[in-house]
Amino acid sequence: MIDISVNSLVKSFELGKNILDGLSFTVNSGERVGILGHNGCGKTTLFRILSGQLRPDEGEVMVAPSKRLGLVSQIPVYPEGWTTEQVLKQAHRRLYDISRRLDELSLQLEKEQSRTLLTEYDRLQEDFRRLGGYEMDTERSRVASGLDISPAMLSQSFDSLSGGEKTRVNLARLILEDTDILLLDEPTNHLDLRSTEWLEDYLLRFKGTVLVISHDRYFLDKVVQRSIEISEGKAEFYSGNYSFYVQERQRRFEEKLKKYEKDQAKIEQLTRAAEQMHLWAFMGNDKLHKRAFSMEKRIEKLSRSERPTEQKKLSIKFKERQFSGDEVLVMDDVSKGFGDRLLFSGLNMEVTGGERIALIGDNGTGKSTLVKLIMGEETPDTGYLYKGPAVRTAYLPQMVSFSRDDRSALDTMLYDCRCQPQEARDRLAAFGFRGEDVFTPVGALSGGEKSRLRLCMLMGGEINFLILDEPTNHLDIASREWMEDALSDYEQTLLFVSHDRYFIEKFATRIWALADEKITDFRGGYRDYCQWKSRQQVFTQVEKRQEREKKPKPQRPKNNDKTIARLEREIQRLEDRSAQLDKLSEEFASDYQKLLEIGSQKEELENQLLELYEKWEELEK
Repeated sequence: MIDISVNSLVKSFELGKNILDGLSFTVNSGERVGILGHNGCGKTTLFRILSGQLRPDEGEVMVAPSKRLGLVSQIPVYPEGWTTEQVLKQAHRRLYDISRRLDELSLQLEKEQSRTLLTEYDRLQEDFRRLGGYEMDTERSRVASGLDISPAMLSQSFDSLSGGEKTRVNLARLILEDTDILLLDEPTNHLDLRSTEWLEDYLLRFKGTVLVISHDRYFLDKVVQRSIEISEGKAEFYSGNYSFYVQERQRRFEEKLKKYEKDQAKIEQLTRAAEQMHLWAFMGNDKLHKRAFSMEKRIEKLSRSERPTEQKKLSIKFKERQFSGDEVLVMDDVSKGFGDRLLFSGLNMEVTGGERIALIGDNGTGKSTLVKLIMGEETPDTGYLYKGPAVRTAYLPQMVSFSRDDRSALDTMLYDCRCQPQEARDRLAAFGFRGEDVFTPVGALSGGEKSRLRLCMLMGGEINFLILDEPTNHLDIASREWMEDALSDYEQTLLFVSHDRYFIEKFATRIWALADEKITDFRGGYRDYCQWKSRQQVFTQVEKRQEREKKPKPQRPKNNDKTIARLEREIQRLEDRSAQLDKLSEEFASDYQKLLEIGSQKEELENQLLELYEKWEELEK
């Protein structure tokens, strides 16, 4: 069954320039589709048309009439003074209406035992049960917790929330409403790792249809089943996730390039032949003119094809300062808090030259504060931080600012980096600032453009300790890849805060996981860390089970014994399968695509194990 049909869609905002130019595609019920393309290609415009916010200039859009569609980037206006909890309760407004009517009927039935009233009461009570009325408070708490909506935020006025917080609340409301078709426009932008993983798990279990725009490549790999790229206003189709899209797009480019080169060789061959035919025709064989003209028509047809081009990669590299010494950074018993709230304490860490460290953790755990301590912008409450004398640090903050907002990007480079005009233009061009863009005042740049400009400026200095705070937060996929190209050749020490798991997996050789006022220091990549963390959770569950086995067991009904035995057999089967997946991970350590598949199976398996442990625990009580 088709949920969404888009046919020959055309939309323009400038005269003579169509942002969507004959876009056509269909989405079947239950599909999870990634909408890809460079910034400005029309992805968000498409979502606004699908949700009814915009009308197309031409073409038509059809959404299955029985399906409810929700757009995450569209935040409705609520009555003044409404709290976040009231907004979330709107998702269950039908259940609350039923509950109020049941209360009214109950009062009436105390006075009059009418068959009509009893029939209506029974029907509404069954509807309340069937629609999840008895579980709605639990479900609301589960979704709010998963999306990091704290109890304090629930009681807060919705109007007072930040843009990112409003987006999270709106996403939670759509999930609670059990929307049939979800349009997600950058859903992970304001989520930490835990919340992003919760959303991924939800979408993998979601029975409806999902269209998602995202720059989070790891998220796209895990959630998306197929991809639609908007290119020059039209749709290009890819039958897989983001990694498949990257490989297939490159394969198609190479095919087009081979065809173009083959056509050029054919043109050259036909041109020589046509010239020879004309020459022979002048020597008395007029029929050869016809054959030459036929060849020239083929040449004209072949000449219409243009040479395919691909995105230029970043050509500028960091200027590195050679590190000499044993210690880049030392932390000794460092603690920091604000008021009554302690962020972390007792941190004892040592960083040596060439390490690449990812600092991860939930929002609000103190990651940015720790970075500020390292940069000397904050002072620790206890302990000390020490950087070696040969260390030269460069820092890309989460919120980028410049000395003067009225200066253009070019003038900012000239004044702050003291480089020559041509060098400044070359470096700016490598980061996407071309033509008139270099004269844009830096105060008018978007958050992503400011980050790109600041990184471009950092590349000019000699550094050996680079610190990045959410470096990919405001960047599109192309800009993230530019940054990764630059960092790939950087061989000195790197410390970065990020929720971008694709970026973390690519660069981290060491993980600092900040949680519960302390850092878990794991030496290895992100995927290794996730597997280790999953094993620790299983070990913890096993330890709890062993502790319970040591305690005297209360009498329980005999019919529970069979259920417990069945659960234990299932747990053993899943644990054996988990061990097999660990062996497969080692076997395919260099196959990224295979590791993705194994990691997905492993995560699903761990979730099943945890559910079984909980059921086993309940029966054992």
